Amino acid sequence: MFFSIIIPVYNRPNEIKELLESLQKQSFRDFEVIIVEDGSLLTCGDIVQQYGQYMKVQYYFIENRGQGLARNYGMERANGDYFVLFDSDCIIPPQYLEVLKKAITNRNLDAHGGPDAADKNFSIFQKAINYSMTSFLTTGGIRGKMKDPSKYQARGYNMGLSKKAFGATKGFIDPNRAEDIELSIRLKKMGFRLELVEEAYVYHKRRNTWGSFLAQSFSFGQNRVHVSNFHPEAIKLVHLMPSVFLVGWILTLLFFLMGKSLFTWGASLYVIWILLVFLDAYIKEKSFAVGALAVFTSFGQLSAYGLGLITAFLPKKVLGKA
Repeated sequence: MFFSIIIPVYNRPNEIKELLESLQKQSFRDFEVIIVEDGSLLTCGDIVQQYGQYMKVQYYFIENRGQGLARNYGMERANGDYFVLFDSDCIIPPQYLEVLKKAITNRNLDAHGGPDAADKNFSIFQKAINYSMTSFLTTGGIRGKMKDPSKYQARGYNMGLSKKAFGATKGFIDPNRAEDIELSIRLKKMGFRLELVEEAYVYHKRRNTWGSFLAQSFSFGQNRVHVSNFHPEAIKLVHLMPSVFLVGWILTLLFFLMGKSLFTWGASLYVIWILLVFLDAYIKEKSFAVGALAVFTSFGQLSAYGLGLITAFLPKKVLGKA
């Protein structure tokens, strides 16, 4: 068997149904699916059982460990030569496994990461969030397109590694704090070939509310600092830009309240950024509503990420606290 698909799930049975429905339509058929129910109260065992007649499916229920360790549990029980990891809120295009198989073979990959996209049937809010998470004008600019695919750091919603690579690394070392980025860095340090496979994209059907989206963005900023506990080089200049964005608009507001002329200069930069975000999102999605909403989601995402990084960075780097 070539692929083992590992999917942790927590209280999201309806998402698993959509995900399995998309896996049923894969053009490449040499795979198994392993669902790890991570201590859910709303379980999906009955739904998983329905798909046993269409593909090889294993279902496990464990006490809650967090998605990283739940993935490890599934990989430890996998039979394939290469493990593919998805989040439960993903929908997989029918050509995904076929495209990935060619990339692994032709490029001699030990591991990979792939981008995410918004399906045409997603809601306006989901499309706006997807834009904010993938745009060059936000923190998502390197998630799906890179000049050098070997510099990519895979994300857990769409990544994979060979059975050999898992055996050497033992998988994830953290339940849910940028565990995917940490493993990506560790794989490369151990000499494994991990690259972005741009054609192996998934539709990421995030079910965020405004509050959960901002909280998630905040945690992403904090998690980048957490990874630096294991890999000091994990924080680069580009990761500080959201914090600059946050401090910049706060200072601009203060200049306005104080009647300082610097307000005009600062405000003009943000107006230009707002126009660029709106036009870019509008062109990509062909929707005025998505373009307008993307301004708010992108502003919130950058600000929350920046705040998360600052609140984690200052105690660690300035005050010397772990």
